[in-house]
Amino acid sequence: MNETQKLYKHAKERIPGGVQLLSKSPEQFAPEQWPAYFTKAKGCEVWDLDGNHYYDFTTNGIGACLLGFADTDVTKAVTTRIENGSMCTLNPPEEVWLADKLCEIHPWAENVRFARTGGETCAVAIRIARATTGRDMVAICGYHGWSDWYLAANLADDHGLDGQLLPGLKPAGVVKGLTKSCITFNYEDYEEFDRIMDEYGDRIACVIMEPIRHFLPDGNFLRYVKEKINSKGGLLIFDEITIGWRYTFGGSHLILDVNPDMATFAKAMGNGHPIGAVIGTKAAMDGAHESFISSTYWTESVGPTAALATINKMEKVRAWEYAAYVGETVQADWRKAAEDAGVRIECTGIPCLAHFNFLDEEERVLKTLYTVLMLKEGFLGNTAIYPTMAHTDDVLALHREVTGKVFGEIGELMRKGGIEEARAAIGGPVCLSGFARLIK
Repeated sequence: MNETQKLYKHAKERIPGGVQLLSKSPEQFAPEQWPAYFTKAKGCEVWDLDGNHYYDFTTNGIGACLLGFADTDVTKAVTTRIENGSMCTLNPPEEVWLADKLCEIHPWAENVRFARTGGETCAVAIRIARATTGRDMVAICGYHGWSDWYLAANLADDHGLDGQLLPGLKPAGVVKGLTKSCITFNYEDYEEFDRIMDEYGDRIACVIMEPIRHFLPDGNFLRYVKEKINSKGGLLIFDEITIGWRYTFGGSHLILDVNPDMATFAKAMGNGHPIGAVIGTKAAMDGAHESFISSTYWTESVGPTAALATINKMEKVRAWEYAAYVGETVQADWRKAAEDAGVRIECTGIPCLAHFNFLDEEERVLKTLYTVLMLKEGFLGNTAIYPTMAHTDDVLALHREVTGKVFGEIGELMRKGGIEEARAAIGGPVCLSGFARLIK
């Protein structure tokens, strides 16, 4: 067992769950083989504790680093701010400049509040909506983090959130009194949404939803939702934490031509540095004047400084266009490699959030095998990629070559002995799906 695996084995005894973020759990990729820790990350390249080098063709910081790891311009701005002090008794002027910039990009918005993570940013938005409307209930469509308000959807029904991206999220530790405070509906299911509005409409503070996740909508459903919830006196919040900045500059709703009452941002906005924002109309954000929403580290300077540098560079290099190019290229390479190898896959998702599925009953076995074989070739590879500016044509060419080889190996194994041959070739456990307890 190398140093990387030794440390993770120890971490699972010391840190509940082993990691701070489910999406970074090695069990989600290739248990006992995935390199849990890094010593250096630059562009789309990563080095683990044992000096192994990889090209990242997975989440690239869980979607946080659209410009690539340790972008030179963002790092320079942040370093200068740190050298001049990142925390003070006084407030950072960067937060005002960033608020102005966000409202300039989103002309419908007039007020901004900042946090530092995506989960707490959504929690702030929900608190404001409840304070503004004087209502308690929330209707959700999408994934919005770990907070009590969100997991409360699973208090009345253990599987209430299963269709919202991550299955198996248990509401352990969530106050039972929040039962039925949060209800879910599925994207573009007009009848389901109407039933919710008819039954709970005058009690719902807000609808919060991801405007885009797995596919590109035409905007009609989003407009319908806004008209309906506004007519009932509630607010519409768009969660742009994942899709924001990578589908277009700013929020995806700017392309879909539907303005919410509030929107949340994080991830790519800081290119790896913690920053989150809630933007909204004055009327929607009015509750922020009445509710106590306050935290010391929301006033540090690195977050807004990084966001300003990141936004300026994303706009200059048109990062969203390059992300689409990389995603389209990778999807085409996946299809070609799989077809040549006789492996059945389906490419899904919009290019800037590209992914594919193995069309086999034992999909998790093939997914794990693919990851293990990619690791041996020096690639962090999985069935999804968050493209970055660092995925140059040269790197894409290397990935194309390796992907062809790996799919070829999978095809040979399947023809030789089927799924059991593929399982044996993994050399370890199969990846988990969704949330699961790691320490019994």
